[in-house]
Amino acid sequence: MKVFVISVGRDRSGFFAPAAEDYLARIARWAKVQAVELKASPASGAKARSEEALAILRATPPKTELVVLDEAGTGMSTEAFAQWLGGQRDKGRDVAFAIGGDDGLAPSLCDHAAWKLSLSPMTLPHRLARVVLAEQLYRAFSILHGTPYHRA
Repeated sequence: MKVFVISVGRDRSGFFAPAAEDYLARIARWAKVQAVELKASPASGAKARSEEALAILRATPPKTELVVLDEAGTGMSTEAFAQWLGGQRDKGRDVAFAIGGDDGLAPSLCDHAAWKLSLSPMTLPHRLARVVLAEQLYRAFSILHGTPYHRA
């Protein structure tokens, strides 16, 4: 299984990137994982969302299950997320998680995605969403492999 975390924009603060990178590096013992950081569009609003959607689609490998992160998406427990991820792994599917830029995601990208996932009903800064997603991926793989990181 290969997992892609595709995100728009950079962490200019230097605060969030090290945490996300640490969790993604931990996953590497169980799955191939690749962080793809896309340049944010210089435009704003709908034009930025459209340009960034095209960049996300270009960065998503063919035959990869695309999951977009959106606060209006479906929320789930960590255990349910682990079960879903394990199902994708068992089917031999690669998964790409897309995190939009400052203006959010284009509706066309959301329509193209196999699933819209909510990490929280609250709006998270995009850089923090990367950390939360990376940690939840690590926790899900820990559950699937029976390691002590996740304790109910």
